[in-house]
Amino acid sequence: MRYIIRSKKFLFSFFVFSIVFSSTMHAQLPPVFDQATAATAQSVETVIRYLSPQKILWQTENAGEQIKNAQRLLKPGNGQADLANRDMCVLKSTWGIKPALLFDFGRELHGGLQIVTGMYPGNKPVKLRVRFGESASEAMSDIEPKQNATNDHAMRDMIVEVPWLGKLEIGNTGFRFVRIDMLDANVELQLKEVRAIFTFRDIPYLGSFNSSDTLLNKIWMTGAYTVHLNMQDYLWDGIKRDRLVWVGDMHPETSTIATVFGNNDVVSKSLDLSRDITPIPNWMNGISTYSMWWIIIHRDWYMHNGDLNYLQQQKDYLLKLIDHIITKIDNNGKETLDGTRFLDWPSSENAKGVDAGLQAMMVWSLTAGAELCKILNEPAAAQKSEAAVARLKAYVPDANNSKQAAALMALTGLMPADKANKDILSVNGAHNFSTFYGYYMLQAKALAGDYQGAIDAIREYWGAMLGLGATTFWEDFNLDWLPNASRIDELPKPGQKDIHGDYGGYCYVGFRHSLSHGWASGPTPWLTEHVLGIKVMAPGCKVIKVQPHLGDLQFAEGTFPTPLGIVKVKHTKLADGKVNTVINAPKGIKVIK
Repeated sequence: MRYIIRSKKFLFSFFVFSIVFSSTMHAQLPPVFDQATAATAQSVETVIRYLSPQKILWQTENAGEQIKNAQRLLKPGNGQADLANRDMCVLKSTWGIKPALLFDFGRELHGGLQIVTGMYPGNKPVKLRVRFGESASEAMSDIEPKQNATNDHAMRDMIVEVPWLGKLEIGNTGFRFVRIDMLDANVELQLKEVRAIFTFRDIPYLGSFNSSDTLLNKIWMTGAYTVHLNMQDYLWDGIKRDRLVWVGDMHPETSTIATVFGNNDVVSKSLDLSRDITPIPNWMNGISTYSMWWIIIHRDWYMHNGDLNYLQQQKDYLLKLIDHIITKIDNNGKETLDGTRFLDWPSSENAKGVDAGLQAMMVWSLTAGAELCKILNEPAAAQKSEAAVARLKAYVPDANNSKQAAALMALTGLMPADKANKDILSVNGAHNFSTFYGYYMLQAKALAGDYQGAIDAIREYWGAMLGLGATTFWEDFNLDWLPNASRIDELPKPGQKDIHGDYGGYCYVGFRHSLSHGWASGPTPWLTEHVLGIKVMAPGCKVIKVQPHLGDLQFAEGTFPTPLGIVKVKHTKLADGKVNTVINAPKGIKVIK
């Protein structure tokens, strides 16, 4: 492998690549993101843009003259009612027909709906039912127990009145589809516009990934976009349901943020919220592993950003939390954690697997805690943590064929990575992967040297969601759901399974299932770390290691944000199988290979 490192000037060929690559990557972004202005908007938490629907996916059957000129609602609007009253969509209800329209806005969004009306007869408000959906079928559903459509966490099914010659803005949820129904009989409604109110942080995509595989490129960007949508008031897990700060779920999200956006205050704000509302000996979110994830996130976040002042603000809580965790180890070195014993939902029925995963999480978090204590000049606490890790490693539980447990055990040295990969992780491909812990399964496969197997799993598992119409990654997904399943951007045909309404378990049965969940973004940081090969080796990214693993790819190129600027890499596989690498790193960053 040949490396060319430049800290001040581009080679001409790399300069050309950068221009082409930048244009390619920005073309993949949702068009509502204006990257030219985003760089100046870092201080703005959220902004709003209005988007017209891309298509009308369904309308009331046999409506005839009751629905006129609906296609005008696909045209760009300005949000202003006017006296011209030209080219309006006209809906007329009767006792027998109450017109309804189902809009597709083209991709998952966070926000609400704007409805602009005209001068229809009657001169009075008109009552409508508005339903938001992350799938087409969710927007068509009723609040009922069969397929579990709910208004939990965010209102997505509501009755409203729109004004005559005016505007109404409603909603604050995650959605791609919206259905509107007229509710009263013998009423006319004129619609000038029906637009999505898209609310998001206007921040630039500093990290990027492009390769010879367009599916992997799309997966990388989808993971980035999923987390971007969840960077709202705080770092949420989901924008429809679970609009909450779940600390464990944050780890894949913060890994993605570091990879794509760099430092962002939504992370510290969310970590501090969890700290401040969880006095020790309580566990964050009532889950022991989630307090452990808090430590791991802080270690990783410090490595990327190198903000010692912020880390010092965590010292008092960190030391107390470490002491509390250590009390949960018995004389044999086995964890005795109380609170909710949880890794992720799909693993929850494998009690032995959960036990093994908790043992590994104790090792991981206390190892990270020892590192932080050394940085914070607390040698006694670091020594105490390291001694606890040694005790924990003396007890090695059975993973019980749990891919979640095997991944954690491989990453913490409780099981050889090659054995975990061969005996458990690689069995039956990406079957029994999960959206949250899939990230750690991929990491364990990389540790075992099975980079190609991990790439194949990303294509098989996350790629399958894209094949079903996803524009963001889901709270849960199972490859066993695929046979005869509908796409989320189509209404199920007779005899088809509804991929959204008919599946799901635990807290996410049916339509309650979130289709935009940040914990599912693991392939984004994984592809950057292992295919582009960019790994942070010193706090603040002052030392990075670049060691690509292209697998069956012919080339891979991309960027990585650091506090000192953007690192750019390009790897090209040569005819003899060797890889030619070009690296451009900002001044102050040492690159090792």
